[in-house]
Amino acid sequence: MQIYLPIAETSVSALVLLGLGGLVGILSGMFGVGGGFLMTPLLFFIGIPPAVAVATEANQIVASSFSGVLAHFRRRTVDIKMGLVLQLGGLIGAAFGVLVFNYLKSLGQVDLLVRLCYVVFLGVVGGLMFMESLQALRKARRATGGSAPKRRQRSWVHALPFKMRFRTSGLYISVIPPICVGILVGILAAIMGVGGGFIMVPAMIYILGMPTKVVVGTSLFQIILVTAFTTMLHATTNFTVDIVLAVLLLVGGVVGAQIGTQIGLRLKAEQLRILLALMVLVVCGKLAADLLLQPSELYTLGPAGGH
Repeated sequence: MQIYLPIAETSVSALVLLGLGGLVGILSGMFGVGGGFLMTPLLFFIGIPPAVAVATEANQIVASSFSGVLAHFRRRTVDIKMGLVLQLGGLIGAAFGVLVFNYLKSLGQVDLLVRLCYVVFLGVVGGLMFMESLQALRKARRATGGSAPKRRQRSWVHALPFKMRFRTSGLYISVIPPICVGILVGILAAIMGVGGGFIMVPAMIYILGMPTKVVVGTSLFQIILVTAFTTMLHATTNFTVDIVLAVLLLVGGVVGAQIGTQIGLRLKAEQLRILLALMVLVVCGKLAADLLLQPSELYTLGPAGGH
C-alpha cells in the first residue's frame, strides 16, 4: 500500500513505515533510547531525504519515548529531578544544533554532514559500549552470587561545585555534568534526529554514577521534551517535518514501546547494554559501507568550473 509523503516528495509503503515504527518502539522500551539512531538511517535507506528524516524522526521519538516512560513511571524508576536538569541542558543544545543545521542546509552540505555524523558517533559509542559491556558481563560472572559489578565513582564529578541531591538515584553531585550531557544530547537531537539515548544511557551510568534501574526511565523522560522542542524548531524554521510520515511512525512506535518494556524486564542490565552496542555497530557499518562503497552522487571539492 503506497502512500505519498508531501514534504519528502516520495511514495513509500505504509506497512513498511508502520513496521519500522514498531521496531524502533521496541528498542525504545528495551534500552531507554529514542531509537532515532536506527530509524533515521533506515529512512535514508528507503529513500527519505536526510533533512526530512532528521526533523520527522525527532517528532516520532516524542511519542515512542512517552509511551515507554509511562511504564517506568508506574514502576517508579524515573528520577524526575535528574531528568529536569538534563532537559535544561538539552534545550540549550537543541537550539544551538538547529542553528548549525540551518546554516549547513543553506550551504547544501547538510545531507553529507548527517551521514558522516552517524558513522563517527555510532562507531565510537558502539565500540566503547561493547567493550564496557563485555567487561561488565565477565565481572558479573566472577562475582559471588552473580551480583552486578559496582559502579565506578569518578572523583572529578564529585569535586565540582553547585551540588544537588538526587534522591531517586541516591546521588549528591554537581549539576554541571548532567547539564553538559544534556547539551551534547540536545545538539545530536537537532543535527542527527536522535533522542541521544545511545550517549545518554552510558553517560548516566559511567559518568554520573546512576543506578542502572533508573537510567532507562530517566533517559526516556529527558528525551521527550528535548525532541519535542527540536521538532518545533525544525517545523518553524526548516519546514521539513512530514506529518504523514510522522503519524505512521508514531502508531508503530507507541505499540512497539510497550512490547519493548516487557522484553527489557526479562533481561539483565549487562545483556541489554551489549545488545544495544551490537545494534549501534551494525547500523554504523551499513552507513559507512553506503558512503564508501556505493556512493549515489559524486562530490567535487574544487570550485565550480575548475579542473
